[in-house]
Amino acid sequence: MTKEKIQLMIEGGKATTTPEMGQKLGPLGINVMNIINSINDKTSNFKGIKVPVKVIVDTKSKNYEIEVGSPPTAELIKNEFGLEKGSPMPDKEKIANLSVEEIIKIALMKKDSMLVNSLKAAVKNVIGSCNSLGILIEGKIGKEINKDIDSGVYDNKINSELTSVSQEKKEELKKQLDEINKQIKRELEKEKALAEKLAEKKEVKEETVVAKEGEGAPATTTGKAPAGKEATPAAGGKTPAGKEAGKAPAKEEKKGKK
Repeated sequence: MTKEKIQLMIEGGKATTTPEMGQKLGPLGINVMNIINSINDKTSNFKGIKVPVKVIVDTKSKNYEIEVGSPPTAELIKNEFGLEKGSPMPDKEKIANLSVEEIIKIALMKKDSMLVNSLKAAVKNVIGSCNSLGILIEGKIGKEINKDIDSGVYDNKINSELTSVSQEKKEELKKQLDEINKQIKRELEKEKALAEKLAEKKEVKEETVVAKEGEGAPATTTGKAPAGKEATPAAGGKTPAGKEAGKAPAKEEKKGKK
């Protein structure tokens, strides 16, 4: 069996009979329009995005297969929602708040190229990429929304492959995003203020310790008694001759008194 592989780059759902395609497929003796229709059918979920397409043709039987490649999930998300890049701080700055329906739409785009066995698993895979980009789903981070998905909260929407979302809900999600970012900002400001306060306390404590150590240092010996006190005689020493401590010397009695 001889197979011919043709690599094409097609905008989702917009394959046409271009000269390039005619040159590549025409010599194989197959119906080009059938292939174009198949490509457009398989790439309909990638509207506005160029995707790699591989056409594998059996040159003898004229049968063919079409394999549609896919850009990384993160790139699909950014392209779909007009995001230039992900958040520089995904945990502290949220750049979007998507609905479950919008996540299902991305999951349908990627499902065939993912190693998953269900749409629900594909949805959770997309949520993982959203989390790393700083994107919320229904106002929740990945870990929280995955709990809801596991518990069956969104089973009806996933099983029915619901991808449409009203403009009203989009506006509500936007307001929710703004409020969440404000809350995150307030919490970060509180953390910063607390850190500064703890730093000040630590500095004051260190200064107090240094001051106390300075006060407790031994005084330098000068050889003089402290003010208001009399000097204590050295060990084994005597009081100055003819004097008692604290008394004037007594007069000697005259000898030979009559």
